[in-house]
Amino acid sequence: MEITRETVREGLRAARYITTPRVETALFLTLVLEKPLLAEGPAGAGKTELGKVLAELLHTDLLRLQCYEGLDESRALFEWNYQKQLLRIQAERAAGHGWAETAHDVFSREFLLERPLLKAITAPRKVVLLVDEIDKADPEFEAFLLEVLSDFQVSIPELGTLTATHRPVVVLTSNRTRELGEALLRRCLHLWVDFPGPEKEAEIVALKVPGIDEQLATQVARFMASLRKLELRKVPSIAETLDWARGLCALGIATLDAATVRQTLSLLLKHEDDRRAVDAKVTTLLGSSAGR
Repeated sequence: MEITRETVREGLRAARYITTPRVETALFLTLVLEKPLLAEGPAGAGKTELGKVLAELLHTDLLRLQCYEGLDESRALFEWNYQKQLLRIQAERAAGHGWAETAHDVFSREFLLERPLLKAITAPRKVVLLVDEIDKADPEFEAFLLEVLSDFQVSIPELGTLTATHRPVVVLTSNRTRELGEALLRRCLHLWVDFPGPEKEAEIVALKVPGIDEQLATQVARFMASLRKLELRKVPSIAETLDWARGLCALGIATLDAATVRQTLSLLLKHEDDRRAVDAKVTTLLGSSAGR
């Protein structure tokens, strides 16, 4: 498949991903330059979706590594299946085989538990590797990841060096809960992914919620734009916008009013203090969003 800006644009449309020329350019350059893409921005703005869309565009598999504090090499790369090894050792002993014969057997690929990084390296075709929320991992893991991504190879003492036959497409996401290292930033293309404006979000709602009234989609998007300006513990994501829109449709709502918003705030807000704060400002929010 020849990668052009037009094929990227068409692939995004086919995946029903509402995008912008800036996003299209970033994805195109990621593919043709074979460089990792670092997508940063607020939680819930659609960064993770970029990896899914690329996998769909390339008709390939998506391998996802979800990062968290304390994530280490064994969870990201590989570990040995110790229980399976023990069973084989016991069986070999019962058959009268010595350790020299057994060791070669139990430290083979058959007993290797491949985690996302190693799966991406050993995949029989080009895949998309999504390293989600890299900012949640420790700086030490970030340094380890940088080493793996530089050469797309890993050395396993018992097996030797495994090198990627097909260089994976890599997307890293960050919510910017901490600053990432300069070494990682230098090696990645950077894309800031923010919440869409009300016009774009209305397009997303209309596309993802079939049958929704155009006026309601516009009201929902404008209300969300006003809501996200508040100081909240958790700003509602695009996914929560869609949940809200689907809920409104299921309730037969044709237009937003204060009573409807208050009754359905639980679809948007996951913390009670956020709900109470917004509940007191619903009328104001509806007024400001109507004036857009």
